[in-house]
Amino acid sequence: QVRLVESGGGLVQPGGSLRLSCAASGFRLDDYAIGWFRQAPGKEREGVSCISSSGGSTYYADSVKGRFTISRDNAKNTLYLQMNSLQPEDTAVYYCYRQGWGRPCGRYYVDTTWGQGTQVTVSS
Repeated sequence: QVRLVESGGGLVQPGGSLRLSCAASGFRLDDYAIGWFRQAPGKEREGVSCISSSGGSTYYADSVKGRFTISRDNAKNTLYLQMNSLQPEDTAVYYCYRQGWGRPCGRYYVDTTWGQGTQVTVSS
């Protein structure tokens, strides 16, 4: 019973910050590559960030490098995305995802699983 529940989204002004959380259950976070993608209306989904199962490697889309930071708390089985210097272009629904067993970060697979998402709106 894999479950991913995102939270922490909301309305923020340009230049502001948010921290998204993803509470995972049914599996150990440190057994899988875990990440975030986002999707805005009328646009295709965009991979935002990912962390390897070992925690030794992290990946970021060019559009968020230097502004977003992915992390996890293995004890709490929770994934985070710290988002700073938010811009209107960051407005989207953000989804936490888990790769299938043994899958690396980098792209989506047939067994990639994600939650219901949390809305982030950046507007003045």
